[in-house]
Amino acid sequence: MALAQSWLLAREEARKGPVRTLHNVYYDTPGADLNRQRIALRVRAAGDRYIQTLKTQGVFVNGAHRRQEWEWPLLTPDLNLGLIADTPVAQSVNVAELAPAFETNFERQIVMLDDGSSLIECALDRGEIKSGDHRRTLNEVELELKGGSPDRLRVWAGWLASEVPVFLNLVSKAEQGYWLAGLYQPGKVPAGEGLTGLLRCLSNAWLTGERPNTLDHCLSDLRAQAHGQGLGTEYDWLAQRLRAGVSIEVLMTELQLGQLQLGLLR
Repeated sequence: MALAQSWLLAREEARKGPVRTLHNVYYDTPGADLNRQRIALRVRAAGDRYIQTLKTQGVFVNGAHRRQEWEWPLLTPDLNLGLIADTPVAQSVNVAELAPAFETNFERQIVMLDDGSSLIECALDRGEIKSGDHRRTLNEVELELKGGSPDRLRVWAGWLASEVPVFLNLVSKAEQGYWLAGLYQPGKVPAGEGLTGLLRCLSNAWLTGERPNTLDHCLSDLRAQAHGQGLGTEYDWLAQRLRAGVSIEVLMTELQLGQLQLGLLR
């Protein structure tokens, strides 16, 4: 995380923004009804401000998530059930059963990138996710397009990956929290799903600790694409490392992983 922040702030297009401490409580029913529908409901405390947010998982398109999202300011940190009445949640779950499931607590450093073609907000998050006595360290860089061409997100991510080891992770903070709470188990990704399948395989293995040498089925159908895009070296490196059982945590410390992931998005 420190390397990513240093690299971003060294760019002439970068402007350092504020640092915020964020405390988030996620809610669900005892039967995890929201999670089964890939819906996240949280209340965030940022200083003396409180915000209630509802998000759907949405879809993963060209390296970015597209979600439906509702957001409401609150006067207190308590969940306001009335605000959910006009959303799909009110039709699909018993809102009276909603209760805290887990927390995500972190410090967020904002860096704005303005390159003349786009305005991108970089959020660098450091902290932890917790549910009961279970903890998981949080280190994430999120790039959000504020204006301009969406293609610039991949361009900037590629530049970052050329200098700093990165991992394109499809597992959200909410999924990590549900995993810690014992309310979520990712399903097996079938073969033939292309790049999205590979990214999901790697992300799920990172979350669960699955042995990487079980992921060949997610990698094999991308061999021709990788070699055709000049990424044969990176592809062969990953295939060999996965077969050797090297953990995702170790692979994340090497430049080739992020470069292959982002390169395949072109």
